[in-house]
Amino acid sequence: MNEHNTIEKMKQMRMGTMAELYHKNLTEHLYQDMSADELLAFLVDSEWEYRQNKSIDNLIRQAGFKQAAAATDIDYHNSRNLDRGLFERLLGLAFIKNRTNIILTGATGSGKSYLAQCLGVRACQHRFRTLYYNTARFFDAVRLAKLEGTYHKLLKKLEKTNVLILDDFGLAPMDGQARIALMDIMEDRYEKSSTIIASQIPVSQWHGTIGDDSIADAVLDRLVYSSHRIELEGESMRSKKKLDN
Repeated sequence: MNEHNTIEKMKQMRMGTMAELYHKNLTEHLYQDMSADELLAFLVDSEWEYRQNKSIDNLIRQAGFKQAAAATDIDYHNSRNLDRGLFERLLGLAFIKNRTNIILTGATGSGKSYLAQCLGVRACQHRFRTLYYNTARFFDAVRLAKLEGTYHKLLKKLEKTNVLILDDFGLAPMDGQARIALMDIMEDRYEKSSTIIASQIPVSQWHGTIGDDSIADAVLDRLVYSSHRIELEGESMRSKKKLDN
């Protein structure tokens, strides 16, 4: 048996982790206590784990999160009106399988963006395609796509995305183009995938924020009425962090 040829074949088949561990086994005698079956299982499991982690890292990078949000760092103190049981159920990601939405509202600094990104990161860790956008920048991307003739390509990309996160929803005024794009997107995603909205503006004011009665009715019908809603309260988390430091 030519071990060097075996390692080269592994590399050509893009089994880099298996090749590296097998080479160590031959040169450093690290796994001599394993049977042939145990060694094979170890090599396959190591390669599989590497590929899983790489896939997750790629999904997180492609999602475009603005911060590294971790569920272990969530503050559940009582004055915040964040139900730990509810949010941990949402972190279980049944909402994705059920194709329902999540709406997070609260004052600036209340942590809604962080919570939205925690859910997005968890979705990536479970191999769900996720995209994060600041809403104003998202509509800028829509305008550019329309100018470049790639709008329908963008819609297809969004339609295939399991979780779409729109942060700071409603802070910038919506023009006619933005309203129609929002309606197109909600129509394409309705009962097919999940959308997470984070906004300083209460849901009761979204109708006026969108600005056109018929479009607002269509969007809210598809977005709000099939959603889990969390209304955060209390002092700014950013201010609290500065005081703690």
